[in-house]
Formats: sequence, structure tokens, C-alpha cells
Amino acid sequence: MDDIIIGAVALVAVLLFFLYQKPKTKRYKLPPGPPRLPVIGNLHQLQTTNPQRFFYGWAKKYGPIFSYEIGCKTMVVISSAELAKELLKTQDVNFADRPQHRGHEFMSNGRSDMALNHYTPFYREVRKMGMNHLFSPTRVATFKHVREEEAKRMMDKINKAAEKSEPVDISELMLTFTNSVVCRQAFGKKYNEDGKEMKRFIEILYGSQSVLGKLFFSDFFPFTGYVLDDLTKLTAYMKECYVKQETYVEEIIDETLDPNRVKPETESMVDLLMQIYKDQPFSFEFTINNVKGVIMDIVVAGTDTAAAAVVWGMTYLMKYPQVMKKAQAELREYMAQRGSTFATEDDVKNLPYFRALVKETLRIEPVIPLLIPRACIQDTKVAGYDIPAGTTVNVNAWAVSRDEKYWGPNPDEFRPERFFEKDVDFKGTDYEFIPFGSGRRMCPGMRLGAAMLEVPYANLLLNYNFKLPNGMKPEDINMDVMTGLAMHKSEHLKLVPEKVRK
Repeated sequence: MDDIIIGAVALVAVLLFFLYQKPKTKRYKLPPGPPRLPVIGNLHQLQTTNPQRFFYGWAKKYGPIFSYEIGCKTMVVISSAELAKELLKTQDVNFADRPQHRGHEFMSNGRSDMALNHYTPFYREVRKMGMNHLFSPTRVATFKHVREEEAKRMMDKINKAAEKSEPVDISELMLTFTNSVVCRQAFGKKYNEDGKEMKRFIEILYGSQSVLGKLFFSDFFPFTGYVLDDLTKLTAYMKECYVKQETYVEEIIDETLDPNRVKPETESMVDLLMQIYKDQPFSFEFTINNVKGVIMDIVVAGTDTAAAAVVWGMTYLMKYPQVMKKAQAELREYMAQRGSTFATEDDVKNLPYFRALVKETLRIEPVIPLLIPRACIQDTKVAGYDIPAGTTVNVNAWAVSRDEKYWGPNPDEFRPERFFEKDVDFKGTDYEFIPFGSGRRMCPGMRLGAAMLEVPYANLLLNYNFKLPNGMKPEDINMDVMTGLAMHKSEHLKLVPEKVRK
């Protein structure tokens, strides 16, 4: 069915292209890349599964910077640490914009948010607000008890499965954990995990994430208008997801404004945003749409990433049992000395091998393997090639973390020890390791993201041994990704826990 749709799209696009085609006035020396077809470019060659690996294959063939086309748009992909530094540091300002994307524009109320906004004075002030208030070390610390409480609830569920020697769905457990934490941090709301409101929240979240990750024909074939988006039902789906998202966020804001509501134990992020809305501390008006946009940034970025990271980590540990044993030994010895069976965020700071494990997890499977795309603001050159203004540029962080110049001859090996041999961190200044990005568009919620994954990850290893269900072998684990902004395993990870007897 997809092939038929693409064929029909190509036919309509060709006809309309030749009706509206205008001669190009300037020729550029673009980075090398695969041969293009007229009008559709390389659309027919792109893969929807494992795009980070697919582009890595093209990088092996065409080089660490290559280009391809979809319709009238030129796309460039960076796949080496050296060129990532060129893009994200040396020419950071020129690549700090976001490309055209109908779904981003629509879901964010005309880019009223922080993550998807164009590089404007508004963006710079809102990002500063986010760094200083929403995601500051102090703010992240105020929700420490929330993350630890929800991790304990997750452990209780695993305990019940362990008593019966039943498999648990680690993917599902981690999504429930992150959803619960985000609802409490962002909204001050504690949902019943199996209740109607939590299911509604998850449905809205998945819908919004899905739209943000889709390609819209109108962005690449503008001469077709919205006809192809409408025919393929993309427009209808986008509007349906938007209405659900908008209704939910408006309800949250109305509750926050209700003078009779029960205040949460800790000031929520919505409370803080509404105070900013009331105070208007910026040089521009901070509108209700801005509040909505930043709320959705927090929700979309805060749920998927931590859950996906822990699932990938546990997946690789099943394939590398010697690494799991080392991490478990460190955790269990340290916590035995402490006389505790629950590792807190403060405990994690004293576990060097576990911290190296977290880094290696984020290196080998960065959960946003293709960093959110950037757009070139004015004509420039990278590695001797022309990058015209308006070009969309992706940094393949998955490929960068396999750059043999920095990671040696075996970058696909899961080996936390490499972080004892190499002093690098994910704070954006080591360009061979950029799971949270770098520069003016680096994820402002990096500290919160790291905190969200460390406690559940540590306690899974502290309290349980795991085995694969039904005689499954490590080599049988499906390593494909589910496409989206954050890339989860396409198949949920299910493991049989065995409670460690203290």
C-alpha cells in the first residue's frame, strides 16, 4: 500500500513540478550522495526502519558528510565527530535554526514552544528561562523524591513477577515510570497507572510524538499545496492529535488557575510557567500559547528518552552478561555497606562503573540518534562543500558515537571501561559523544534526563538477576528501532526477574 501511495505521489509531483518549474540561478558544489531521480530526489530509496543505521551505510559509501534530496529540499547528514564540532561549535549560530515542518508548526501553535522555535530573540530568552528555572540543578533536585518514589513503585511490580517467576515487560514498566514522573513534575498530578486519565495522557503523548516524527509532502513538494497531505490523511491525523493535545493542556492550565484546587506538594512546572505568564519578565509577551508549547516540550522530551535509554541498556546487558555482573557487583557491594536495598540519586554519584555504564548506554544507542534537524541560515561551506541557506542538516549522533578515530576499532562493542580510558562526558563539549546535542540547540533538560534514567536503571541491577523468557538466546533479541523523535526498540523487552536474596 505504501508503494502505491509513493508511486501516486511521484506521478502527481512530476506533473506539477514541470508546470511550476523555474530555472535555478546558482549552482552549488554540494556534498556527494546517491544519484537522484527527477522531482522526487531520493524519496524512493529512504528506509523507514533503522534510519540511523541506513544513513551510517551511506556515510561509509559517500563520506562523513553527504547530501540527498526529497522533492525540492536538499538534506545533509553529518556522521563524524570532527564535522559535528564544525557544525555545533564553529558554525553553531549559522546552523541554529529549525527547518520547515508542517507538523512541528501546527502542533506547537506556530512554534510557540522552546525546542522547535526558530532561532529568534524569543527562543534565546525562553531557553535561558528554561536553563535557569525549569531545568536548573535546584529545580531538578526538588523532584528527587518523586523519581525515587516512582522507582520504588516499579520495583514492587517486579517483585510480584519475581515471586511467580513470570516475565515482566521492561519497556512497559519504564514508560509507566517516566509517564508517572513527568505528570507529577510537570503538572503536580498523580494518576492511577491503570486509570482512564493515564491512558488518555499516554494516547495524547504518542499522538503528538508521532506527528512530530512524520514527513509531510507539503514541506518537500510545496507546489502541490496540502493536496497530498490530505489524500494520505496526514492532515486529518495531525488535526485529530492536535485537538486532543490542546484540550488536555488547556484543562491542565484551567486547573492550575483554579484558586480552590489542592496545591501539589512541590511547585509543578506548570505552576512556574503560569507565574512567568503572570509576571511577564521578558522583552516580549509570554503568551498562553507559549505556556502550552513549553509544557509539551517537557512532556514529549521527558517521557520517551529516559524510558528508551534504560530499555536499550538492559538489552545490551543481556547480550554482554560480563558487563552486567560487574555493574551488579559494584552496586551490591556498595549498598550492602550502606545497609540499604534501594539506590538513591546520591548513591549513584559514588558508583564509578555504573556511571560509566550509563554513558556507554547513551553512546551505543543515543535515544535521539538523529539529532533534531537544524537549518542553515545563510550560505556557507563545510568540509569544502557548499551548504546553501535553507538546507536541512542532520547530525547522526549514532554514527558519530561509532567514529573509529575517537572510539577505536571496535565501536560496536558494549564496553563501559572505555570511559575510564577516555575522559569524556555528555555535556556537549566532547563532540564524539553528543546524546543530548551541543551548542545553542543542546537539550536544556539534560540534567533532568540523566536523573530520570539513573535511579530505575541502578535499582533494576541492584535487586534482580534477569534471564530471557522461553529459552530465548541473546542473539535472538530484535535490535530494530521504532521510528520517531526518540527511537525505542521496535519490540518490547521482556525479561524474567529473579529477586536477589540479601
